[in-house]
Amino acid sequence: MSHKQTPYSPNFPPSQGYAPPPDDPKSSPYPPAQTGYPGPPPTQNPVPMPMPQSVQMQPGFQPGFQPGFQPGFAPGYPQPGPGYPQPQGAGYPQPGPGYPQPQGYPQPQGYPAPVVQQPGAQGPPGGWMPVPQAPTNCPPGLEYLTMVDKLLVHQKVELLEAFVGFETNNKYTIKNSLGQKVFYAVEDNDCCTRMCCGPNRPFDMKIMDNFQNEIIHLYRPLACDSCFCPCWLQSLEVSSPPGTVIGSIQQQWSICKPEFVIKDAAGDVVLRIKGPVCTFSICGDIEFKVYSRDGETKVGKISKQWSGLAREMFTDSDYFGISFPLDLDVKIKAVLIGACFLIDFMFFEKAGNKESDRPGML
Repeated sequence: MSHKQTPYSPNFPPSQGYAPPPDDPKSSPYPPAQTGYPGPPPTQNPVPMPMPQSVQMQPGFQPGFQPGFQPGFAPGYPQPGPGYPQPQGAGYPQPGPGYPQPQGYPQPQGYPAPVVQQPGAQGPPGGWMPVPQAPTNCPPGLEYLTMVDKLLVHQKVELLEAFVGFETNNKYTIKNSLGQKVFYAVEDNDCCTRMCCGPNRPFDMKIMDNFQNEIIHLYRPLACDSCFCPCWLQSLEVSSPPGTVIGSIQQQWSICKPEFVIKDAAGDVVLRIKGPVCTFSICGDIEFKVYSRDGETKVGKISKQWSGLAREMFTDSDYFGISFPLDLDVKIKAVLIGACFLIDFMFFEKAGNKESDRPGML
C-alpha cells in the first residue's frame, strides 16, 4: 500500500515507531497513539548542593569547574617550566693543532727530477716576450733586444688597400725567433701624403711594447732614391726614447747595388748594408747583407722572405727577417730595425698594388 510523500519523511525504521502517516487522516485516532520510547519523566527543580566550607572562592573561579578552566573548552597545556641551566665552565676547549703537512717523497738516487713544464716558448698571456732584466746604460724598453739575435717583422694585411688600392698606414708586428711578440709598429701619416707621395712619402713611425709605451720613434724625411739625385738621397732617424737620437741610416750613392751606412748617435759609421742588383724574386728570399765598418766582414742580414704567391701578388704585406750578433749594442739593433722599414718602403712598397721594381738604383 503506497502513501503520499510528506514534506518530511525521516529515514528511520518503522519497527521503532517511526512509520509514515496513513493515507486517510480520518482513520487515525486523535490524539495519535504514542509509539517509540517515552521521553524522560518530568523532574522538579534541582536543589543545589551546598559548597563545603573548606573550599575558598578564588578570583576567576567558577563553581563546579576547576581553576583556570573555561566552560566549553578542554583544560589547556601547562606553562613550560624554566629552561635548562647554562653550562658551567668556559665552554668546550679549542681543538688542538692539526696534523702536520706531509713531506714530499725523497727523489730516488740516479733519476732526474720530473718535468713540470712542457718545453717551448714560455711567456705571459697574449704571446708577448717576457721582460728581461735591463742592463746598465740601456734606454727604457730596449732591454727586449739584449736577449735576441734575430727578429721577424710581419706586415699586417689591409683589406681596404688590397681590394680597392687605397693606401693606408702600415702596421707591423715584430717577433723573436720563438714567435713571441716583442714590439708593435704603426705608421703615423695623413691620407694626402700617402696618396700623393706613394712609397717615397715621409712618415713618422711609432714602435711600442706590450704596454702601449712608445719605445722607438722613426722619422723619414721626403727625399729621392735615384742615382740621378746624389744630393737628395734617403735617410731615416732613430730615437729611443722619443726625442733622444741613438742613430740613423743614410743611403750611399751607387748605380748597380743599393748601399746604406748605419751611424751611431755621434754620426760615426758602425755598420754597412749592401743589397742585390735586382730586388725582385719568385719563391725566394732577397737579402741585404750587413757588414762591419770596413765592409769586409759579414755580421748579419736583412732578408725579405717569400710570403706566398697570393700575398706577394695581391698585397704589399711583406715578411722580413733581421739577424745580428747577440752582443751587438742594443741601440744599433734598434737602428737596424729602422733600416728594415726603410728598405721595405724603398723597394717593396707598391703604389696601387703595382710592382715597380727596377734593376739597380736607376
